[in-house]
This record gives sequence, C-alpha cells and structure tokens, in this order.
Amino acid sequence: MPSKPTLALVAHDAKKDAMVEFARRHQDKLSDFNLVGTGTTGGRILEACPALGITRLKSGPLGGDQQIGAMIAEGKLQGLIFFVDPLSPMPHDVDVKALTRLAVVYDMPMALNPSTADILLRSARLTGLKTTSGTPEVGAFTS
Repeated sequence: MPSKPTLALVAHDAKKDAMVEFARRHQDKLSDFNLVGTGTTGGRILEACPALGITRLKSGPLGGDQQIGAMIAEGKLQGLIFFVDPLSPMPHDVDVKALTRLAVVYDMPMALNPSTADILLRSARLTGLKTTSGTPEVGAFTS
C-alpha cells in the first residue's frame, strides 16, 4: 500500500461542478490522499486545485470506470467519491452499476453525493489515514 491511502473522485457530467467545489472546499484534507479521477472530472479538479496532483484515468465511458473497478478489486483504492446524477440518462449505466457493486462487495467507503462525501472526509477514518479521531479504521471492521 502506498504511504498515503488512495481515493477516487468521479462525477457525472451534471455533477462535475459540484465535485470541483467539493475539492476546493476540502483541498487540505484531500492532500492527505493519493487521488485518482476519471478523465474530465480529474482534469477539472486538477485545473481548480493544481496542488492536489490528481492522477487522471480514462473517461468513464472509455474505460475509466473499469480502471477504478480494477483498483478496488486489487486493494489499491481505499475510498470512492462518486457524485452521481440520477436525473440524466446514462448510456454507460451498466459500468456505473458494476463499479458500485465492487465497492459494496469489497466493503469500501463510498459516497454518492456531496453531503455524504463531507461526512466521509470529516469523520470516517479510511484505512491508513492518520487521524486523531476515535473512529475506527474502515478496514478494521469485521463481519
């Protein structure tokens, strides 16, 4: 595992502005992570917050969702923030469902909207992230 946990940032087209605003608001906290993002989302975040140094993957419909899914399956990702747009048709809906399914199967922290993402960054302790919080690491939970 890298010295810092890895967090993926993904947003549907209508939610990209919200993701950029989220990254701006939480730039200090996000700097504690290695960040990856799908194509346009990663580019927009990098433009708004160049100090974050987000690694851009392919666009979601061109394989970025699968790249993130592979990272989940290989244990290379410790969290996913995916701002979804439930009101717009999604031609790659199957890919979105597959990514969500993997996050659930591997019991990985995942936020689908800004308010949940705020809570995740404020109070949840992702595996490997140093914190003074008494919240146990997500990876420490057992079934």
